[in-house]
Amino acid sequence: MLDTPRLRLPLLALALLTAGLSACSSTPASKSLLDTISPYRFDRVQGNVVTREQVAALKTGMPRAVVKDILGTPLLTSVFHADRWDYVFTFRRQGSPSQERRVTLFFKGDALDHFEADDLPTEAEFVATLKSMPTEGKLPPMEASAESLKKFPPAAKPEPVAPTASRASADYPPLEPLSK
Repeated sequence: MLDTPRLRLPLLALALLTAGLSACSSTPASKSLLDTISPYRFDRVQGNVVTREQVAALKTGMPRAVVKDILGTPLLTSVFHADRWDYVFTFRRQGSPSQERRVTLFFKGDALDHFEADDLPTEAEFVATLKSMPTEGKLPPMEASAESLKKFPPAAKPEPVAPTASRASADYPPLEPLSK
């Protein structure tokens, strides 16, 4: 039933197209082309940044409000695990390895019982990872010499504005009710 002459041509075209497309993905030239051309991917920062200094400030027995002041609002809280707060941080940048860190706090009632944390960076180490990608070549100096400034016309001086009477009382209603 499938061997009708009307279906042979579309099936043959589909088979040739499939074979042709599968052959394109296995050639070394196409892989090198795909490696050099890639779409721009923006930096993704998600979660709470928790540094080594912040975790060092935590002490067992601290109330939840103090912990929240130090670390901020937890990213994950669960109705089923009310005595557990999770702080998760991910940072993905094109051309550099992604960063992922977790800090989990456990409470007994309102007091901090204990916590578990990944190897966290110091504030200085974290800021160093945020610096943009290195630029190629030397950047030109960002200052103008006296000769280059002479090329531009002098700035026009603004004309003095005559003081006007205050119209605030005429244009706007009073902020407070007038008392007699």
